[in-house]
Amino acid sequence: MFGRKSPAPQVVEPENPVKETGKGRPTPSRKEAEAARKARLKQPRSRKEINAANRAQRSEQGDKMRQAMKTGDERYLPLRDKGPVKRFIRDWIDARFTFAEIVLPVLIIALVVPYISLELAMYSQLFTLVVMATVIINLIALRFLLRKELKRRFPDNDLKGTTYYAIMRSIQIRPLRLPKPQVKIGTQLPDDYR
Repeated sequence: MFGRKSPAPQVVEPENPVKETGKGRPTPSRKEAEAARKARLKQPRSRKEINAANRAQRSEQGDKMRQAMKTGDERYLPLRDKGPVKRFIRDWIDARFTFAEIVLPVLIIALVVPYISLELAMYSQLFTLVVMATVIINLIALRFLLRKELKRRFPDNDLKGTTYYAIMRSIQIRPLRLPKPQVKIGTQLPDDYR
């Protein structure tokens, strides 16, 4: 107890410690190094070259997006058209005829008829009102049917904005819709379609 304490063991450090060296990656081969050097040389140096490169990249992206609008390729579609819910809405709307598709042609005819015959002008206005009422009723029914179908098929997804997307698609004339319709009118979408 009051005696001498045993000395603490001394740690002997080597005189020449091993030095950790290296860059943490293998040395690139000559072929890789030359390819990297050439890539650095190809980078634009002036503002004019940078703008031209950006313009070319935007043009390429635009071409891919336009092609995707024709083919329905999900990878390059704009953000508003991406996703399985939006694809289902497009196909569901395109598979059925809606009166909203004929609104624009009917309105054009209704504007032209009074110039042709004043007797037909009153009937033209009445016909336009009937078509507009039919379209509104059709769009309300379309909204409820679509919401019911979306809740059944996509119960976990957020359905915000889907009604607006569906109505805007159904109002467009079928040949002018973008992305182009991928299904024909009357096509029955399968239950496992997602």
